[in-house]
This record gives sequence, C-alpha cells and structure tokens, in this order.
Amino acid sequence: MPTYSYACKQCGHRFDAVQSFADPTLTECPECGGALRKEYGSIGVTFNGSGFYRTDSRGNGGASSSASPSSKSEAKSSPAPSGS
Repeated sequence: MPTYSYACKQCGHRFDAVQSFADPTLTECPECGGALRKEYGSIGVTFNGSGFYRTDSRGNGGASSSASPSSKSEAKSSPAPSGS
C-alpha cells in the first residue's frame, strides 16, 4: 500500500499515512482539526529491503559480455569442419 504525506494548512503538522488506493483522502488534521493538504514529492516509489542492485537480475554475472574481441574474430575465421 502506498504511503502519502500530509501537512496541515493551519498548524503545519506533517505526517505520513499508509492508505489503500481506494481509501478516501484525509481532510482533517489529527492535531488541531484543521484542513489538510496532500504533499507530493519528486519520487513516488520506495524500495525497502535488501537487493535492488543492477546485478541482481543477471544469472551469469555478465560473463557473456566479457569475451575478448580476439576470441570472437578467431571463431569467425576458423574453417568449418569437413564431413569426410
């Protein structure tokens, strides 16, 4: 469930609320009863826990891109085996 940030227009109290997408927007400050406004940040995704690294999805550790150019050219220039 997403976490939304709210700020009171009257007293300035700021807090976060974990709400479902279907839940209505909060309108009343829990501190003073004043009107709330929803605050929007520059990022809407928070990754929690271990992981989320570039190498996490690589099964072979990037070994396919580490082949040297000379080994690739040798493979292209080698003659095909004869069937005799």
